[in-house]
Amino acid sequence: MARPPVLPGPRPEWLKIKIPAPEVVDEVQSLMRDKKLVTVCEEARCPNLNECWGVHRTATFMLMGEICTRHCGFCSVGKGKPGELDPGEPQRVAEAVASLKLKFAVVTSVNRDDLPDGGAAHFAQTIRWIRSLNAGCGIEVLIPDFRGNESALDTVLEARPEVLNHNVETVPHLYKRVRPDAEYHQSMEVLGRAAAFRDAHAPAMRTKSGIMVGLGETPEQVLELMADWRKASVDIATLGQYLPPTNVHLPLQRFVEPAEFDMYRRKGLEMGFRRVESGPLVRSSYHAKESFAPVEA
Repeated sequence: MARPPVLPGPRPEWLKIKIPAPEVVDEVQSLMRDKKLVTVCEEARCPNLNECWGVHRTATFMLMGEICTRHCGFCSVGKGKPGELDPGEPQRVAEAVASLKLKFAVVTSVNRDDLPDGGAAHFAQTIRWIRSLNAGCGIEVLIPDFRGNESALDTVLEARPEVLNHNVETVPHLYKRVRPDAEYHQSMEVLGRAAAFRDAHAPAMRTKSGIMVGLGETPEQVLELMADWRKASVDIATLGQYLPPTNVHLPLQRFVEPAEFDMYRRKGLEMGFRRVESGPLVRSSYHAKESFAPVEA
């Protein structure tokens, strides 16, 4: 059994979470089990699960199983050899979106480096199924880097999600420790190619990326990364506090003060992002439907 994480002191008040609407949480969880679906909310032990499920009635669906082919030091999703793709999964996700009456659906996946296209066609099929059963529902896809496979990325983009999200996760200096199977510049290239597709073919689409802080980065390094995002024409940025799932995951270096998160938000808007979600409890899909709110001032 994994041991509880060791934290640098007691959890601050701003990281303490209220648990609302447990009966609605149970309802959503029952639906996921009935549809044989996986949510990243559960797999990643997201601190906002109760708020999103219990209040906003939203969930982030995780495609292609519960086993990831990569070994990121921050993630609680299982690692190893994945099973076969489930061809019925895209339809069941769409049915769950309909049951929950979602106006905005978020879909992500484990990394599937064992597949030639990294699972891109499965993403595209899920987008099409959601559209066919949920007219007017917005869709965000949080994709892996597909190992830089441009054709795989095009497969997802051509299905026309409203938001194309790919997380960088941390600053370049920490990549080998935090994301040993990934490359910072490759992730930035994914975002840049998605923005180029947006500009040429889908001007309403938005691109998005996020990081965790508290892993040992400096504020200067975070701001440099945000500048790289803008060079790649990223529209929406998310920044949240890293919290280790267990004691065998990467250790937390520090609790980041709310004032620092406010600084990132302010600086990000000055850089030209359409939206910046920055706060201790922010996660990549947190308030995802607000991506279509008016541009912040």
